[in-house]
Amino acid sequence: MSDATAVRHVCGISGGKDSAALAIYLKDVRKIANVEYFFSDTGKELPEVYDFLDRMEAYLGQEIVRIGANKTFEHFLKLYGNFLPSPRQRWCTRELKIKPFEKWIGESPAISYVAIRADEPAREGYISTKPNIRAVLPFREDGITKVDVFRILEESVGVPSYYNWRSRSGCYFCFFQQRAEWQNLKQVHPELFEAAKEFEKTDPLTGKSYTWIQGLPLEDLEKQERRPFVGSPGRSGVRVWQDEIIGAPHAPALNAEPDEASTEEGCLICHL
Repeated sequence: MSDATAVRHVCGISGGKDSAALAIYLKDVRKIANVEYFFSDTGKELPEVYDFLDRMEAYLGQEIVRIGANKTFEHFLKLYGNFLPSPRQRWCTRELKIKPFEKWIGESPAISYVAIRADEPAREGYISTKPNIRAVLPFREDGITKVDVFRILEESVGVPSYYNWRSRSGCYFCFFQQRAEWQNLKQVHPELFEAAKEFEKTDPLTGKSYTWIQGLPLEDLEKQERRPFVGSPGRSGVRVWQDEIIGAPHAPALNAEPDEASTEEGCLICHL
């Protein structure tokens, strides 16, 4: 087979637990030597994500290629009429993650290793519709679960530090964050919380508000009280934060709001 038709093996690393464990699994267990590791960089990631990528590169012994759009998040925000991305309108995923990835692959035949676990039977994640890209799910094929993912990380590079206060990787203003996690962002990275607030706008003509949480500006959220987290990370899962909104029944923060996304749901290629 010539170089022009050689199949590429690629694995995206988001900075999250599953994709990191998969990269290590491909190297140490499946022993696939020619994997190209990549990171789709939005320019809005948490500082902890970049630190974790450095640790991953040291462990893997090779570069994690940074790919991204030629335009900034702010450019696309203006293009989409200042409509902030949301679970229903994930233009950030499309413009800053998927399109750069498919451009990077081009027309080369490629196997894309996707970090969907065996204990996620209903989850699909991002699987390209391009005919030259074939998705392979090693964790599902080999019965790897969340418990195994934490074991793989604990025995190698460690668990990403942001799991001390957040349930997912991705941008600091990820709209999949639970309300308690937004409050935690203010505590851990107050400058990023303030930056996220700057993106929220009110249209002076229509009065329509563009907020990260539907119907709740961040400046109102930060006035609400919460309880500090309890628990610790481990093989059974991430730390749990508990949040008590004034006037609302007490419930674990990661499942507290019925209108919010599940902690196992993520932004497709972002969350992997």
